[in-house]
Amino acid sequence: MAVIDSKKNRPGVLKPLRRSRRLRWRPEYVGYFYLIPAAAFFLTFVLFPLVQTFNLSMWDWTGIQGAPSTFVGFENYESVLTDPDTIAALSHSIVFIVTFCLVPVTLGITFAALFSRQKIAGLVFFRTVVFLPQVIASVVIGVAWRWVYQDRGTLNQFLGLLGFPDERGWLGDFDWALPAVGVIGSWVMTGLCMVLFLSGVGRIDQDLYDSVKVDGGGAFREFFSVTLPGLKPELTVATTITIIAALRTFDLVFVTTKGGPGKQTIVPGTEIYRLAFRENEVGEAATMAMLLAVIVFTLVRTVGWLLRDKDGISKK
Repeated sequence: MAVIDSKKNRPGVLKPLRRSRRLRWRPEYVGYFYLIPAAAFFLTFVLFPLVQTFNLSMWDWTGIQGAPSTFVGFENYESVLTDPDTIAALSHSIVFIVTFCLVPVTLGITFAALFSRQKIAGLVFFRTVVFLPQVIASVVIGVAWRWVYQDRGTLNQFLGLLGFPDERGWLGDFDWALPAVGVIGSWVMTGLCMVLFLSGVGRIDQDLYDSVKVDGGGAFREFFSVTLPGLKPELTVATTITIIAALRTFDLVFVTTKGGPGKQTIVPGTEIYRLAFRENEVGEAATMAMLLAVIVFTLVRTVGWLLRDKDGISKK
């Protein structure tokens, strides 16, 4: 808007009022300060190592400080993806997904469904016993099961009582070594899944079971109409944890078979160890680690999408 300047007696322009640029404090900003420790932990121990691993996967380096390194780009990925050992390790992980994930989840949710129908004395003690493998070090578990699988170990003695006198070295058998290690994983993870599902059953409203009984529904209808939908959050957690355990397992295989006999029980974890510390191929080891991270992320996201709460999403 044009005005008359009183000093110079000529038209001028009114200047808009300057707004204060000082940031005003708001109470909702407090929440961001609580995120700082978690963000710092995530950046330091998750994001930065991931970026560093990706950077190492682009180089041909022996891992020795001061040794020459050569930038090779994505050649390491081509080399790893065409390596027969890598294909074998990934295929063995599929077996471990069955034994570490599908079997424990199936057993856990089955027992939880059975316990939801009736009261069982000593349930707390039972939970403690089945959860016990989770608090034992994997090295100890591996050594103990090596004794079980010996030629004259506990398993062969038990089979001998049943009329099977053949003393088989399970961990040294080319056909049975991988399933034998998988059974150990099933034993370890079943307790965790069972405890998760039992805790989930406890929060399901008992009136839902009563309404199914009033309608004349049996055990199967109770399971598929009440128990299984009610355990969907626990099912998501249990499936995610067991899949990650199946793909990242290293210590259990290393203690029991070291990847043998031959290469019958090699997994991505043992291949990363071999490439980095035996072959001195740090670039290829980092490449294998990145591929494993991508596979884990993809499977976990897929499980989360398949088991998502569709009703809850639609309501939002």
